[in-house]
Amino acid sequence: MKVVIIGSAYPLRGGLAAYNERIARAFQEDGDEVEIITFSLQYPNFLFPGKTQYSSDPAPDDLSIDVCINSVNPFNWWSVGRKIRKMKPDLVICKFWLPFMGPCFGTILRQIRKNNHTKIVSIIDNIIPHEKRFGDRMFARYFVKAVDAFVVMSRSVGEDMKNFVSKQPVVYIPHPIYDNYGPLIPKAEACRKIDIPFEQKYIMFFGFIRKYKGLDILLEAMSDHRIRKLGIKLIVAGEYYTDASDYDAIIDKNKIDDLLILKTDFIPDSEVGLYFGAADMVVQPYKTATQSGISQLAYHYELPMLVTEVGGLPEIVQHGKAGYVVQPNNPIVVADAIIDFYENNRADSYKTGVQEGKALYSWSNMIKGIKEL
Repeated sequence: MKVVIIGSAYPLRGGLAAYNERIARAFQEDGDEVEIITFSLQYPNFLFPGKTQYSSDPAPDDLSIDVCINSVNPFNWWSVGRKIRKMKPDLVICKFWLPFMGPCFGTILRQIRKNNHTKIVSIIDNIIPHEKRFGDRMFARYFVKAVDAFVVMSRSVGEDMKNFVSKQPVVYIPHPIYDNYGPLIPKAEACRKIDIPFEQKYIMFFGFIRKYKGLDILLEAMSDHRIRKLGIKLIVAGEYYTDASDYDAIIDKNKIDDLLILKTDFIPDSEVGLYFGAADMVVQPYKTATQSGISQLAYHYELPMLVTEVGGLPEIVQHGKAGYVVQPNNPIVVADAIIDFYENNRADSYKTGVQEGKALYSWSNMIKGIKEL
């Protein structure tokens, strides 16, 4: 089968690029011919909240990547769409995560459809964004009308899709494990390489820092006197995509700076395994969510999780077996779970639960589901 994947990829960085590159390899492993068509311009700089959109890692040498999409140039959309239409792929995969991309992707896909051959499947991260903007629904509706079928990675997104589609099929396939960030690393080695003490209890908040991810809730939880008494520290590993001053104010108010290890720059792919190796548990205190690639990283690194009961997160983390599912927006219940984890020595039993759950989230399962669709 000839497959084209449209979306983020090298030289861009981040979870979207990692996902598209990993699914490209999964198609290749299944015997398919794969081309990734990615952005020469993904976001205008004034819309991008981070420091840079581009990766500092070397280019992948096992993937064919064409860097040519300009997200804000309609003439480019028509040109790219015509180019892919002439390629006549059997399948186009287009991952959708933000309505801003609706006009660009929707126009490209409409051009491709004119060949009366290619089937178009979109993998939907979320059809309704966490941080809403004017025009979201209009742009999303324009996009979905150009797609033949949809894959959602949480049932909550499947419910949201009912407001946008009536005839196209929508199937649920869980988010596969991110196994492309390197092997498990022993804690002592990981701590040494990121220069933190080894004999220490560490929980971790990982990934881009955005308001909906609830780092403020976790910082408030860290002020619980029981956490200080147990000697628990929090690693914050990820770049600010929002104003850092709000979090600094919480840290200063609660005088918890000595309980924090702030690595608030982008974590390169080559260092991701070090942070997961150093941590005892990943905490995702999200205020809203669909699904999270961070959970799938935790599964790969066999790390217990603490998540909130929002979106599809409870579908992924079995409470009391692979970690905790707690009420959102409540620092007290977050603190209670962290304390329970250490006081009752849950690490080994929860790690076993995570190991048992890994098999449910394979890339082969995703590829099989897409082809059946």
